[in-house]
Amino acid sequence: MQRILGRGVAGFAVPPRGLIDRYAPAELRAVWSDQNRMQLWLRVEVSVCRARAAIGQLPAEELAAIEAAPPPELQRIQELEAEQGHDLAAFVSAVQERVGPAGRQIHFGLTSQDVVDTALALQLREASRIVLADLGRLTDRLAARALEHRRTPMIGRTHGMHAEPVTFGFVLANHLDELRRAAERLRAATAEVVVGKISGTVGTHSTVSPEVEVLALSELGLEPAPVTTQVIARDRHASYLCALALAGACCERLATTLRHLQRTEVGEAREPFGSRQKGSSAMPHKRNPISLEQVCGLSRLLRGLAVAGLEDVALWHERDISHSSVERVALPDATMALDHMLRTLDRVVAGLEVDEEAMAANLDRRGGVARSQRVLLLLIEGGLEREEAYRLVQRLAQGADVPGGDFRAACLASEELRAHLDAERISAALEVGPYLSGVDESFTRLGLTFARPPAHIEEVS
Repeated sequence: MQRILGRGVAGFAVPPRGLIDRYAPAELRAVWSDQNRMQLWLRVEVSVCRARAAIGQLPAEELAAIEAAPPPELQRIQELEAEQGHDLAAFVSAVQERVGPAGRQIHFGLTSQDVVDTALALQLREASRIVLADLGRLTDRLAARALEHRRTPMIGRTHGMHAEPVTFGFVLANHLDELRRAAERLRAATAEVVVGKISGTVGTHSTVSPEVEVLALSELGLEPAPVTTQVIARDRHASYLCALALAGACCERLATTLRHLQRTEVGEAREPFGSRQKGSSAMPHKRNPISLEQVCGLSRLLRGLAVAGLEDVALWHERDISHSSVERVALPDATMALDHMLRTLDRVVAGLEVDEEAMAANLDRRGGVARSQRVLLLLIEGGLEREEAYRLVQRLAQGADVPGGDFRAACLASEELRAHLDAERISAALEVGPYLSGVDESFTRLGLTFARPPAHIEEVS
């Protein structure tokens, strides 16, 4: 009975009903397949039988018969479900057919959700393992590329407008920090949702003892939920979906940053583009950020699924079934969508083409007009009132921020400014270096060592 269920009409390669194959990684399709779900249901049922046998509630010979019986075919379970209109009941019937007389001990004292919720916890544990591994790969990739471009200067932007100099590595480090938090949230949410329940129809252990629950769940590597109704409380699952959606939002922010840098008018970075790839069916020159746009789109889906999870929390009394249909779609789709996003971003970040010349050109736009603040600060340090200093520099900056303008030249030519600062100090104020003097501190705080990239990172081409 511990062998893999017969493959019947569907096997591990068959995706669950929900997310289309385009966005469903194969490993997660296997986790959420009907075949795997039946396999886990069987593990739960057998673990309960073993627990009952361990405390003398089930004869050893009947346990042996249960363990020796061949597992049911998925096709047979589906046939019985068509008759009975209940997938778990059909599963129990199919198992009992295989076991024979000892099959009467299968599902003894249990309710459907004892099996379904506990097996779901096992699915979520495995799904999270896959997603967190891919999230770890992405953060390692970001760390490597952040270090690579730690000293690559570029213009920082606020409100979509030029602000002051940063480095491209610093920009990536910010996203790295955010995604690390997303990973911690997902780990915490996983720990919260991966609990089991073998407590009977309304959770009072009236037909299955707490001792059996502890023994059975221990075999499965699970802790029991402290108190349940007929179901494990759905705030746990809502929290999990919210953690997935937040991770998706962090991915979307990174994708949005890189999409902006790829705009023709910016031209500072470009996502990988195959030698035979086409950006448009009509315009041969097109090279669109389609992978990054896909990440942004799927993040919207994740937020919707999180809302659906929140709607599942308020079930009637000891349970209703309104959450079930939602979770059959939301949990598989959310884990698969996020994992697809993570793998897509890892590929994009690994192959991202960085145009340092374009970054330098944008940084020096109109004579470095975006480096006005240090001129302002020098005037204030020299004794000028802040408002007067601000207005003076603002006039020079806005006068230079026109076609053909040059802020550096305007500052050096300004008699009003030269009355307070000499040419050497003005030129020094307009250098990029001082704006980047504190960047390394952020890398240090993130634990990024300048001498070498993080372990387990392939060479970035």
